[in-house]
Order: sequence, then C-alpha cells, then structure tokens
Amino acid sequence: GEDPYLVGTIGTAYVQGLESAGIVATLKHFVGYSASRAGRNLAPTSVGPRERADVLLPPFEMAIREGGARSVMHAYTDIDGIPSAADEQLLTGLLRDTWGFDGTVVADYFGIAFLKTLHGIAGDFADAAGAALTAGVDIELPTVKTFGAPLADAVAEGRLPESLIDRALRRVLTQKADLGLLDPGWSPVPPAFAGADLDDPDALRGTIDLDSPANRELAREIAEKAVVLLANDGTLPLAAPRRIALVGPNAAEGTAVLGCYSFPQHVGVQHPEIPVGIELPSLGESLAAEFPDAEITVARGTGVDDGDLSGIAEAVDTARDADIVVVALGDRAGLFGRGTSGEGCDAESLALPGAQQELLDALLDSGTPVVTVLLAGRPYALGRAVEDSAAIVQSFFPGVGGTRAIAGVLSGRTAPSGRLPVSVPRGPGSQPATYLGARLAQASEVSNIDPTPAFGFGHGLTYTTFAWSDLTVDTEQAPTDGEFTASLTVRNTGERSGTEVVQLYLHDPVASVVQPVQRLVGYTRLELAPGESRRVRVTVPADVASFTGRDGRRIVEPGDLELRLAASSTDARLTATVTLTGPVREVDHTRRFHAEFSVE
Repeated sequence: GEDPYLVGTIGTAYVQGLESAGIVATLKHFVGYSASRAGRNLAPTSVGPRERADVLLPPFEMAIREGGARSVMHAYTDIDGIPSAADEQLLTGLLRDTWGFDGTVVADYFGIAFLKTLHGIAGDFADAAGAALTAGVDIELPTVKTFGAPLADAVAEGRLPESLIDRALRRVLTQKADLGLLDPGWSPVPPAFAGADLDDPDALRGTIDLDSPANRELAREIAEKAVVLLANDGTLPLAAPRRIALVGPNAAEGTAVLGCYSFPQHVGVQHPEIPVGIELPSLGESLAAEFPDAEITVARGTGVDDGDLSGIAEAVDTARDADIVVVALGDRAGLFGRGTSGEGCDAESLALPGAQQELLDALLDSGTPVVTVLLAGRPYALGRAVEDSAAIVQSFFPGVGGTRAIAGVLSGRTAPSGRLPVSVPRGPGSQPATYLGARLAQASEVSNIDPTPAFGFGHGLTYTTFAWSDLTVDTEQAPTDGEFTASLTVRNTGERSGTEVVQLYLHDPVASVVQPVQRLVGYTRLELAPGESRRVRVTVPADVASFTGRDGRRIVEPGDLELRLAASSTDARLTATVTLTGPVREVDHTRRFHAEFSVE
C-alpha cells in the first residue's frame, strides 16, 4: 500500500486475528524492506531517519501496541549502511527499550548469514551470529547456518559472552511456556488428528475440510468488497447482453485470482500432475454462470508475458461480432522470476506485461465497447484505455471468490465497494510516485514528468451516487494536546443501495519540516439504502498531526490544519480549517493513532 495508516490498520487487524487464535504473529520485515531502491526485491534501502520514523515505523508500532504481535522478523536490507540484522539500536534500543516489546525477534532464512555474504560486515559466520545476537535476534529460522556450530565455537573461544545466549534462550523459552508447549503431555498433533495413524496419508485424507462452506462464504465477502470499479461510462452494470467476447490471457485461467504464496501457485505449479484440489472457476466460467442466456466466445489474444501477437487478429474479430468485450488482463503469480508478479518478480516498468497493451489497444479500435478487467498483483498503466474503455474493473488477486465477485459486479448483482490501496499510474515510467508526497513531488512547470496518477489512492466508484453536506466543527481551536470533532451528513441520492467510504486526510500548510501535501488519518465505510442518510461524526486528536521534527523528536506543532473529508485522495468533498494552539508538544509511541468515527 501507499499509506502507513492504511497498512497499519489492516496489519493490526490481521495480527489481532492470528493472536486471538493462540498463534504468535510475526511482523516482517523490520524495517525498510518495503522501501527498496527501484522497487527491487532484496535491494538497498535509502531513507532518512524522518521517513523511517513517520512512514515505515508507524504500522509496526500500531501492530505491536494495538495488535499484540509477539514476534518481529528483521529485514534483509540495510539502512544507511547498518543491516537490520545487526542493528542494536533498532532491534533492542527502539523495539524493546523504547516500545517495550517483550517477544521474540527472528531471522528470515539467511538474513544472519547475509551479514557475511551480502553485507560484508562479518568476517565469518561466527562473527555474523555474534553481531545478530548482540543486536537482539533471538532465533535463526527456518534453517540454522550461523546459530549452530559457528555460534557455539564463538562462545567456547571467548569471542562472545554466554550471557547473550541466555538472553535469547530466556525469551524463546518464556514464549514457549506461555503457549503451553513445555507443559507435560503437550503434543504437536492437532486435535483433529488425535489417535490417527500419521504415517498413513490415505487415512488422513478428507478428515479436515480447508475449503468449508463457511470459508467459501468469507472468501466471497472479501472478494466482493475488494473489487474496485475504476471507471464507468454507464455501460456497467451490463443489461442482459446477448453476445459477450471474453478476451485475454486471464480469461480462462482459474489460478489468476491467486497470489504467489497461495499453495497452488507456490507449490502446486511444481507438481502439475496433481489436481489443484479446490474449486477455482475461471472468469469465463463465472461469466457463463452469471449470464446464462448470453453467448460467450473466448479468445486468448496473447499470453501474460510471452509477447505473442499472433492471436490478436482473431481476438479483434471476436470482439467485432459481440455486443460487449470483457478483456481479462494482468499477471501470473510466481516466485523469483517464474511469474510477472510475486516475490522476486520485479518490474522494470509498470507497463502491462508482454503484448497485453497491444491487445488492449486493438480491442479498443474494434468498435465494440470494452470492459477492461485486471487480475493482477500490482497496478499497471493502461494507456489510452483510461479514457477509451467503457469501464475498468481492478482486482488484486482477489482469492477463490474472485471471478464470481467480478462477474457479479459486471452484472450488477453486486454493487462495487472497493477502494484503491495504491494509485494507478498514468504512465508506465513515472514511478515511484505516491499520493503521500510533498509539494515538490507533484506536477510542476519545471519538469516534463507528470506523476499525477490516472486513478488516485482511495478511488473507487459505485452504482449509486452520494451527497455530502452539512459539515460542522464543534470547535475551530484546540490545544496541541486536545482534539477536534467534526460532523457531516452522507446521503444516498441514487436508486440502489451502495457503500461510501468516508476518508479523512490531514493537510498541514506550514510546518517546521517538509510535510506531505496530505495524509490519511482515518476512514469509515457506510452502507446506505436509496434515499438513506447518516450523520457521521469524527473525533480528530491532535496526536494524528504529529511528525518527526528537526531534532528527531516526534512533536505536535501549533498552527492551522485542514481536515479534508474525501471520497479519495483526489476527491475532497468537504474541508474544515482548524487551529492548534499552545506550545509545541512532544509525543511518543503511546500517542493516539486514530481519528475515531461514529455513525448516527
């Protein structure tokens, strides 16, 4: 995502779910892995202390304090020459001494060995183990390369104090004791397998249902809420089309809804002789079920990334014979170059992979209205399709319920309610760009590169309309340790039910250090029937206006602020100007993170 607040709230909810089930949730990668140069996997990270504090660390703070995460995994990368695995200030000074974290810090695969092999700050694996242990890493997993014999030898030779071993061991054993793993009679066998012969796979098969109706229902709900309608000229929802041309590399591919760490894409692709084992309807199958009276003709056109142009002419002929074209584009999830999206599958540009843009442009020239559907792991620049598509539907690997959810949006059975967690770029090479940018990051007269997105962070259309009105602010002034309360009315002015997402952005026009033009500080979803209106109240603590000042302290400064109530980062509906008064105030990780919404 582009926004630390959104990442923090989603991550915290995920952590709360895991921890409530008795599972130790591990936060990764601490910290800076998400800010690598050129967006490359396992690449150097270039951020200053202020960006680290104000953008990269808050999601971790939130997930530890509010989510209760009990484990943290260090990043592979270095920041300003200090690898995270050997950063005592980060893993002990900040994480433990300042934030009060008392769980375990774990390595990621070869992260400790990399101190020797990639970072060059350790002469041998014993030095690497010592540096990581000193910094605060407690466990090397899943394989042991440095915390085995090299570490034992270093202690025996007096190169490393045994007290560091004791410190890490105490943390690990305490956590195991808390989980009951050291209790007499504890067994690693799940209760569902109690008494079963674990050496007989056939006897175990079918005893646990990982694809239950309840799980399917949850997958359906998630997928339907996640589909984003980017553009629509009124073509959607489709009104009983007679002939549908379904074109594109993801038209008939059931796994197009799955990311790289899903089991079928992570492991299953290496065993093609074994069935997937779960129901994964392709978009073609879901459209056939959604439009049973329509004649649906499928044409591949081109592959995801093979660059093959030979099928485009046939796809265009298919489009010309149809009432509507649905073109299914996007990615193939994989790992380390085996896909177009996934870990180690980095992109040199945000152009659609292979010849997909050529296919899309040819379909736009066919004379038949084109609905562009993206099944992808990242946002892609769509060229002229931004203006020329009849509609654009974006989904980011929506899971097993994904194609049915997309088909439901196309038919109107489901009202789209998703919003973009990242901007969709207008051009393939204008990245990195984010809505969370300072004034110098915006379009200007002194650069020929315009980073303005085609669709901004938070954007998403519905099949109804909403009116925002009657903004009131209880008080226009509050001290730097106070809060503001604003209220507004949102009314569904359309003819069908829909979901509006009220987003609150903060704009600080004058600050002692450069600030983003705006940043998200809260949001809420409203489901409204036709004609229904709700009064939305939001309490905005001064803490959410805090930032890292010139001396490295997190502060709240007096001065004017704009509270922008918006449908997206590019669509502010109502704005209130308020003023913080009094002295500069210092805050820390115990500050209030949220603007709190209530709906009347």
